[in-house]
Amino acid sequence: MDPLVWPSVMNRFRRFTPESLAAIEEKIANRKKEQVKVKGKKKNQRVEEYKLTPQLDLKICKTLPSLYGDIPAELVGEPLEDFDPYYSDHKTFMVINKRRTIFRFTATPALFIFGPFNPVRKAAIKILIHS
Repeated sequence: MDPLVWPSVMNRFRRFTPESLAAIEEKIANRKKEQVKVKGKKKNQRVEEYKLTPQLDLKICKTLPSLYGDIPAELVGEPLEDFDPYYSDHKTFMVINKRRTIFRFTATPALFIFGPFNPVRKAAIKILIHS
């Protein structure tokens, strides 16, 4: 395979960290600022907006396609940054189990108490994705 054509597999799987969450929140804030600017323009001017849709091969409970390569053993069952462009500005992360099944979770606090990096929540996610 030509490395210029296919994205690097090593860069594809990245852990979901507080920095990742901060970057997503920054994207959301920038998008809201852009929407305010668009509303401020004249209504008769058309602004084209490109709407993304989720990739069909990266849906929840589907098997990760072989195109994305093998997931490193240390990242199985760990929260990962979502590599579907649709979710780049959503507060979500993905977890892939041993059978390469995709699970997606929200990064907002569960029960208004447990953040995405809380050990109790991490344990609950491990239990949920266990095959």
